[in-house]
Amino acid sequence: MFFFRRPSRQTIERVLEESRRLPLSYGSPGLARTAHPDFDLDETVVIVGRGDEAYERAKTALASWAHFGLDWVDISPRAPPIEPGIVVAVLIRHLGFWSLNGCRIVYSVGDRSRGCRFGFAYGTLSNHAERGEEIFEVFHTPETGEVWYRIFAVSRPRAALARAGYPIVRALQARFRRDSAEAMRRAVDAAAPGREG
Repeated sequence: MFFFRRPSRQTIERVLEESRRLPLSYGSPGLARTAHPDFDLDETVVIVGRGDEAYERAKTALASWAHFGLDWVDISPRAPPIEPGIVVAVLIRHLGFWSLNGCRIVYSVGDRSRGCRFGFAYGTLSNHAERGEEIFEVFHTPETGEVWYRIFAVSRPRAALARAGYPIVRALQARFRRDSAEAMRRAVDAAAPGREG
């Protein structure tokens, strides 16, 4: 859904409620786990810290949706639980207007309480401008101590405006991946012992 000005809290809540009843805009969950030649594939993987404590901070940051801590993207509700079935509305400001898009968490990745990988995937609903699935995860490489944040997205335009503005959409997707990675770096660093924030 597109708006010429930021939608009100009431509008966002209404869209969120309507989104809970909508189907995914693609087939079954798992789209990002298999190859699809008719979708764009995008991946960003960055180091956000080192060591076990940094991994714990990264998991906390992801669970609190710090990767959406951007000045041009907002998520509703704020910091929802990371559980399959949870629906969120993603509000994006771009080129002088706003879009509001429904997504549903479709599966978990790894386990927050044990192992070296934690995250989730959400899929687009039928009111989203795009069609696809996106994985957000953090993982720890014990051999090196490195803590990584990864976004892996499979998408293609669904709405007519998204198809018409395809190059702009692709630029915004790339910007989101860069900004989201930086937001995770900041969140992990800010939560380090001895740091204010």
